[in-house]
Amino acid sequence: ERMEELAPAHFDSPFDFIFRVADKVSTPLLNLNEAELGYNVGQPVLSNVKLQLVPGARIALLGPNGAGKSTLIKSIVGDLPLLAGDLTCSENLVIGYFAQHQLDSLDPKASPLLHFQRIAQDEREQVLRNFLGGFNFRGKRCDEPVLNFSGGEKARLALALIAWGKPNLLLLDEPTNHLDLEMRQALSMALQDFSGALLLVSHDRHLIKSTMDELYLVAEGRVQEFAGDLEDYSKWLNDYRLRQRPDNDAASPDKVDRRAQRQAAAALRKQLAPLRKHTDTLEKQLDNIQKELQALETILADNSLYEQPQKDQLRQHLSQQTNLLQKQVKLEETWLNSLEALELLQSELGEDI
Repeated sequence: ERMEELAPAHFDSPFDFIFRVADKVSTPLLNLNEAELGYNVGQPVLSNVKLQLVPGARIALLGPNGAGKSTLIKSIVGDLPLLAGDLTCSENLVIGYFAQHQLDSLDPKASPLLHFQRIAQDEREQVLRNFLGGFNFRGKRCDEPVLNFSGGEKARLALALIAWGKPNLLLLDEPTNHLDLEMRQALSMALQDFSGALLLVSHDRHLIKSTMDELYLVAEGRVQEFAGDLEDYSKWLNDYRLRQRPDNDAASPDKVDRRAQRQAAAALRKQLAPLRKHTDTLEKQLDNIQKELQALETILADNSLYEQPQKDQLRQHLSQQTNLLQKQVKLEETWLNSLEALELLQSELGEDI
């Protein structure tokens, strides 16, 4: 009930997929206790980490760049050994792990179909083609080598491989990078239907708001539940950055440089607030249009509306539907441009959300 309800991404969306249901599920899926995480013994990035993941958990990780969000995910998936503490995994645990570096691990000479045939040797080819079609790999594109694929196509293929694997725990580190609006919406819908546990790192505020139940803060060597919402986190992050500034007032070239950097950052933050507000406003407008379209679909599903006495009313509803769809397309383009500008500005400031 707390999750934002999403209407169908588009009536003509090329994407239609799900994360296949896991064969077995245990609870808890994973338990991290008194753990120290990092790269060097004696210099942990995160300390005293306690985290239990159960089916249905939906946690977004917030925190400054370099605070340890990716370190936590890499430790859970096993890419980084624990420096101390315990990691207990269910015997039925199946992890679906997405990170940007995994795009480079795709075989550039293999096609999407061949990638799937390697992991599903006993499955009929048509079944694999149908599944890939949900990620818009159709026809000849399904048989072309990955070598010339765009970043977005590689990301879609990586997500398709994860979705096929029937995970009961998803670890997603910036999954929407390179994805267009249609695919972002389709991913949001698929994640809403996912019944396993989900741990997410993302710049995409819309994805977080529409799919996550809990926010966890990764900062200052700790992982802890965050009691506020994304707006509260933005305020926390601003206060955090103020606390990190040096207090040395002595005049020096370094001091002048720091002052110039602070002034530049302040100018960027001044742009950030109205841009974020504008993006949120566009999201709300899109939500309203989607609700109106849903209501119209319900009306148009009434068979009596297609009888002769209702002819004028039917024409009116169809005209309204057309106008709303046209408005939706224009608004989505504006929203995507605003979102990209917001993410670029946040990256310049070093923000993750």
